[in-house]
Amino acid sequence: MNMIDTHSHLFLEEFADDLPQVIERAREAGVTHILMPNIDSTTIRPMLDVCEHYEGYCFPMIGLHPTSVREDYERELDVVAAELASGRRYLAVGEIGMDLYWDTTFRAEQETVLRRQFDWALEYDLPVVIHCREAFEPIYRIMEDYRSATLRGVFHSFTGSADEAAKVLEFPGFYLGVNGVLTFKKSRLPEVFSAVPLDRILLETDSPYLTPVPYRGRRNESAYVQYVLAKLAEVCGRPPEDVAGQTSENALKVFGMLK
Repeated sequence: MNMIDTHSHLFLEEFADDLPQVIERAREAGVTHILMPNIDSTTIRPMLDVCEHYEGYCFPMIGLHPTSVREDYERELDVVAAELASGRRYLAVGEIGMDLYWDTTFRAEQETVLRRQFDWALEYDLPVVIHCREAFEPIYRIMEDYRSATLRGVFHSFTGSADEAAKVLEFPGFYLGVNGVLTFKKSRLPEVFSAVPLDRILLETDSPYLTPVPYRGRRNESAYVQYVLAKLAEVCGRPPEDVAGQTSENALKVFGMLK
């Protein structure tokens, strides 16, 4: 079975000692593409280095992560703008969004940054990859302002309710990303995703975070997307081969990679 890991941070220092082995395990597991969202100005070069070394297998995005939004957010946005204008091929504007879990100090700035990056996604005709933690309502309110636009993308690592999932799916160009949280013993996501159409779901790992069972508690890696796939197949009552095929087609479609 072929699978696509639509969200993986293999350029972080957690993989500095064994990245070639991590990539090889992903290939052996059937992962055909690994998509890499940026975090901030400090991660662009490491991300591009990995994508250049594994060209055609690892693919970059560009954006400013909400937890990196601080007083200097304008300078950080200038870096994103320069990258978008550089002519380099980025698959998406991401990882962007809002995160009010750790700190709400820069909530207003996070909203400003999100709107700016939504505008760039429309300008460059790119999908967005949205990070949402304790921030569904403010993000959704901003999305409402873009309902008549062609904004499209994915709510990555979706952990919301069934009602929140339905609200996202009101936007025809949006998908829900699912990862190892689906496999956690007390997760409510199996019930949520059992009602989500398979043609609106993307597989991801969010490596090195959110490692699925049976490796929960260890560093996550792209090969472990197979355990997310297995659980999703169980939840949906569909053969794993069907789930792998449909989610891969979804990923290629939303990220503009269908040949």
